[in-house]
Amino acid sequence: MIVAIDGPAGAGKSSVAKAVARQTGMTFVDTGAIYRALAFSARQNDVDFDDEKGLAQLTENLPIRFQNTENEQKLFLGDDEVTHAIRAPEVSEWASKVSQYPLVRAGLLNLQRRLGEGPDGAVAEGRDIGTVVFPHAEVKIFLTADPQARAKRRVAQLAEKGIQITVEEILNEMKVRDERDSQRATAPLVKADDAVEIDSTQVTMDQVISQIIQLVHNCKNASVEAVHG
Repeated sequence: MIVAIDGPAGAGKSSVAKAVARQTGMTFVDTGAIYRALAFSARQNDVDFDDEKGLAQLTENLPIRFQNTENEQKLFLGDDEVTHAIRAPEVSEWASKVSQYPLVRAGLLNLQRRLGEGPDGAVAEGRDIGTVVFPHAEVKIFLTADPQARAKRRVAQLAEKGIQITVEEILNEMKVRDERDSQRATAPLVKADDAVEIDSTQVTMDQVISQIIQLVHNCKNASVEAVHG
C-alpha cells in the first residue's frame, strides 16, 4: 500500500507522514529531503542552480541513503550525515529552485519510486506524490493550512534545530516557494482529483494523523472485503 501526502511548505506533511508510517509499520519516504540533498550536493560540487543538465547529471549517481533510528530517519550523502544540514532555510530555497527542472524531476523519479517499493508499504510526502510519483496510490491526502499557521509551525521546527528565523521571513519564503511550486511547468503542486483534502489550520497534528490512519484502515478493510467478497 502507498499513502501519498502532498501539500504546500509548512503544512505539516513530514511530521504527519512520519507518524503515520510509524503507527502503521510502513516505510517513510521523504521526497523533500531527496531534493534538499541534491541541492546540498550541487552546492558542494559547485554545480550552478541554473545548470539544469549539470543538476540532472548529479541525480544519476547521487550517493543518498536513509537510515532509520529509534528517534529519527537519518540521511547520508556518501559517508556524511546531512540530516540537519539540509533543513537550513537556505537549503529549502535551493531545493525549490532545482526541483523546477524537468530533467531533475525525471532523474529522481525512479529513486523515489524505488524507496517506496518495500514489502511493508510506504508513506510518501512531497508536492507531486499523488499526481506523478505514485499516481495509483491507494490513499491520497492533500494537506494544507493557512499561511500564518504554516509559518508559525516552520519557525517552531527550525527553533528545535537551533535555527532562529522570524515568522515574517518564513512567510516571504513560503510565498515565493508556493508560487514557484504551483506554477512550474513540470509536476506542479496541485491536488490530485482523488485526494482527500485536510485543512490543519484549526486542528491538531494528532487529529490529522488519526484521520489519515482511519483512511488507511478503511482502505485495507475494503481491499480484504473485495478479495473475500
